[in-house]
Amino acid sequence: MNCVTLAAATGTAVMILSQGAMGLAAEFRVGVIDQQVIMEKSTAGKRALEGMKEFSASRQKIIAADDEALKELEKSLKAQESGLSETARREKQEQFRAKLDAYQRRLQDFNREIQGKQKELFEEYSKKIDQAAKVVAEKEGYAAVLDKGSESTLRVVLYHRSTVDLTDQVVKEFDRQNK
Repeated sequence: MNCVTLAAATGTAVMILSQGAMGLAAEFRVGVIDQQVIMEKSTAGKRALEGMKEFSASRQKIIAADDEALKELEKSLKAQESGLSETARREKQEQFRAKLDAYQRRLQDFNREIQGKQKELFEEYSKKIDQAAKVVAEKEGYAAVLDKGSESTLRVVLYHRSTVDLTDQVVKEFDRQNK
């Protein structure tokens, strides 16, 4: 086979393959969703996010009270500092350091607890959103559904037509499944 024949055969093969791929592409529909929007728009998602917000707020109130108590103790210590003996002053400083350490540990514990709850919530609702997306995709004939992601998470989809965005449909299905 000479170079001209090989080039012609290769060109024909590429043309046949691309026509076959175009035929497949017409049958292969891909949709996109935004999981964050689904959480924010759906009834169950709103309830879950509100519960998370209340949980965080309750922890924040405790931290704020501890913070205020530490400020008062520090203020009291500074006011009494000149009238105290060296031993009494050291004792007060040790008490303050101990309370500050306890405050910092509690703050770290609360942060870990909140992060853990957020992770649990995300995992639970991600599975539920997957189920709702699957129902919509199967009903509408989509072969795949991708999460658009956001600036703060992994962005999988860089461009999509608005006609393939299934977010609103998935919100409706999600609400139907999670009353």
